[in-house]
Amino acid sequence: MTIADAAKIQDALDLIARGADEILPKDDLRDKLEGGNRLRIKAGFDPTAPDLHLGHTVLINKLKQFQDLGHEVIFLIGDFTGLIGDPSGKNQARKPLTDAQLKVNAETYALQVFKILDQNKTRVEYNSRWMSELTPQDFVRLAAKLTVARMLEREDFGKRYKSGQPISIHEFLYPLMQGYDSVVLEADVELGGTDQRFNLLMGRELQRDAGQAPQVVMMMPILEGLDGEKKMSKSLGNYVGLNDSPGDMYGKLMGISDSLMWRYFDLLSLKQNKEIAVFKKEEQSGAVSPNSVKSELARELITRFHDADAADRASKSAGNKFKSGEIPDEMPELTVVADDQGSIPLSVLLREIGLAKSSSEARAYITQGAVRIDGELETDAQLRVQAGQPRVFQCGKKRFVRVTVTT
Repeated sequence: MTIADAAKIQDALDLIARGADEILPKDDLRDKLEGGNRLRIKAGFDPTAPDLHLGHTVLINKLKQFQDLGHEVIFLIGDFTGLIGDPSGKNQARKPLTDAQLKVNAETYALQVFKILDQNKTRVEYNSRWMSELTPQDFVRLAAKLTVARMLEREDFGKRYKSGQPISIHEFLYPLMQGYDSVVLEADVELGGTDQRFNLLMGRELQRDAGQAPQVVMMMPILEGLDGEKKMSKSLGNYVGLNDSPGDMYGKLMGISDSLMWRYFDLLSLKQNKEIAVFKKEEQSGAVSPNSVKSELARELITRFHDADAADRASKSAGNKFKSGEIPDEMPELTVVADDQGSIPLSVLLREIGLAKSSSEARAYITQGAVRIDGELETDAQLRVQAGQPRVFQCGKKRFVRVTVTT
């Protein structure tokens, strides 16, 4: 292998590994890349929800990176395993979905995934194709591959067993089925979330038992939501939906913290490592502001799920509260601790951050129309500010403070 080839493989490995929580075993991945063969990269998605957000795209983005490197990407829709529901990370059995629900959700997934992956280069599979052909005897043979003791080594099953919570027999079948998918597809690499570690490693065991070379397992972290703490979730309200309007996507992404910005670049951006390194260097040196970098990220994601014109309109719109000149890039940044209710009265917050000398003065500013939050006028003197992502508080025309309310 020439020095140039070695450098190319190292660059590919660095890109693939970016943002990954764990690669098992990493040396095997290097060996597979050095082998020069076109690898089969598998990621399975049970169509359990019709509405997708950025957290759902972490694995798809990683598939795209493999695809751009010339490897075969297999987008596996678990329409059969979805009838069980992946128990990973759950303290109770998932509610099974109907065939109709799975079909609708699968169609939604297909519409969204090809905004990231190249449809002409993506192999789409449904695991019902082979699972439906298995006989009862086949399922018995598959179930014989693993003991109950081995299943209880899985963290969520172990916790449920120790706490006396029920575990249905069909839930034990899920990791076996996911592993069997890898055997059928002869996967070289399987991607999954950190909560799927047991399932992913099961694929290696079943492939070895079938005489195949075990797949490399790549585990990606669960994406934090806009608050930078809890996982992105529609129920928690800390999400960016793929069907959000360009303006909403832009506003939400501009409101994330500076540290979360780099996390999102690692997991959501398809830019090369060198490009992101340049952004980091410029931001750290003060050559560009954090908001400028966030705008680059927001524009990239809006372009991906809408188009470039939509990204331009979102960033330049006269109604966009983050447009140039309306809110300055540089301002004091403070943290305020919420009370027992997980919030703080706006009047108290303004006093604590120095935008008012007293709570009574703060209430006067609010009722007089001198206070804005993230560019929006606020006249409710009784408002309580909830703990969450950083927000910009303005009093008058030139006094701004970016505040994070924490619990």
